[in-house]
Amino acid sequence: MYASPSSRFLPALSQSHIPYTEVQLIRTDGVVEVLDHTGGSVTANRGSAVRRTCTVTVPDISMIPVRPVDQLAIYGARLRILRGIHFPDGLIESVPLGEFRIDSIEGDPDYGPVTINGSGLEAVVADDRFTAAYSTRGGTAAVTAITGIIQATLPAAVVVNRASDATLGTTTWDAQGDRWAAVQSCATAIGAEVYCDADGQFVIAELPDIATAPIAWNVDAGAGGVLISANRAYSRDGMYNVVVASGENTEDNIPPVSATSMDDDPTSPTYWAGPFGRVPRFYSSSLLVTPSQCAAAAAKLLRDAVKPSATVSVEAAPNPCLEPGDVIRVTYGNGDRELHQIQSLTLDLGLSSTTMETIGGKEDS
Repeated sequence: MYASPSSRFLPALSQSHIPYTEVQLIRTDGVVEVLDHTGGSVTANRGSAVRRTCTVTVPDISMIPVRPVDQLAIYGARLRILRGIHFPDGLIESVPLGEFRIDSIEGDPDYGPVTINGSGLEAVVADDRFTAAYSTRGGTAAVTAITGIIQATLPAAVVVNRASDATLGTTTWDAQGDRWAAVQSCATAIGAEVYCDADGQFVIAELPDIATAPIAWNVDAGAGGVLISANRAYSRDGMYNVVVASGENTEDNIPPVSATSMDDDPTSPTYWAGPFGRVPRFYSSSLLVTPSQCAAAAAKLLRDAVKPSATVSVEAAPNPCLEPGDVIRVTYGNGDRELHQIQSLTLDLGLSSTTMETIGGKEDS
């Protein structure tokens, strides 16, 4: 969860308030311009290779690049989007929703409006495919490899590590290979994921455990609550409850290694020895050279797939501090309470609510 600007910010979200949104255009010449906007949204989805995307509607038809000088200013430009609260005392508090590469601009050149679509900075790395082979030969650490691959595309990128590092086995990606896929493979080898956060920084981190992570927000029904509606569903699509991760690296003369992670909680609906049945997934990578690395990779992939009992679509008052991976407590109108982990969320830049897709459904007493 993004840090709240002040102690009054989160409580104010459940009350009637004036929302504040700001869209900054960062031109390629370094000039920053605040854009008038009439709508838009930001979506953050941890299931997507590019975690954050945005759509912004502006009335200014001059945003459509026509002349070469316009194109030079826009092609490669970025958007920075913020959302917050305009308090009655005149103070504005806001938090960033992300930094985005502009992907497209379209609209009626005479009357507008103009629609701008953008993607998180992972897209910049993904587009920059390897032009020469890249190898982790020589005992490269995972964080070193991840940082080097990203900064070869974006030299000024800030890479923040919150995971346990480890030395990788020798693996080579050929020219034309997917640079961002290489980054994710290196992260999986240490049980982590990599994404671009709301500040535009690249973060290496493990997915928080729903059972031990702090509650980021209480989503309550009724008077004073922020829950507008919820829809619960269950599907076993994409679920598995046993992961076998293995590695074999003949180039480093390292014998095969493996580890297994399973849903071993007898109270879990996806318990590996329960009525759900065993649904294994097998993962192999030459980056994995120790049993502990295999165990970390298997645990990471298992966390990605086990959805203990339900998926829930939650509509609530907008909270710009929330991030995918945050754990929320949902209290329904009948008094039932559940813990959920945010898989994706969409924030409207107008007066509308936040829509969250969650996984988990762990009963909370």
